[in-house]
Amino acid sequence: MGSTFESKPANASPDAPDYHLPVPLAHPDLTDDVRAFLDQAFPATLATLGADGSPHQAVIWYRLEPDGTILVNSRRGRRWPTDLDRDPRCSVAIVDPADRNRWIGIDGEVEEVVNDVEAAREDIVALAFRYDEADESSLEAFRTQPRVTYVIAMRGLHVHLDGD
Repeated sequence: MGSTFESKPANASPDAPDYHLPVPLAHPDLTDDVRAFLDQAFPATLATLGADGSPHQAVIWYRLEPDGTILVNSRRGRRWPTDLDRDPRCSVAIVDPADRNRWIGIDGEVEEVVNDVEAAREDIVALAFRYDEADESSLEAFRTQPRVTYVIAMRGLHVHLDGD
């Protein structure tokens, strides 16, 4: 597994609660089949924790980065970015729409927050192209919104690619 820590991670906000959970220190190794699955533009569900500890889910776009992290992007003001700013822990579920028994679950933690609005806007534009949603009006809207990008480090994987 990895080591444990007795206080919040360095990238957590100052008002985040202390953690007492084992956290692997390294990214899991991504096999070729896992990488090939994550490289597809499937919709994903991101789960975060609210201030009161309640779970919250949102359907999102994502991109697997070459280093094995997951890039996600949102408009500022939504609940899940607010949750991640306070508590960097999250989970992501990605399901193959053609076979719902093929899916991958990711236990993750925000490793980097990109608050540079222009860079975050370019990230959402790239995601729009990835998901074939890059029409003129959506791109125009994305390029005017207050955006933020999160880079999520994988701390654990639940791989179900054989339909089991």
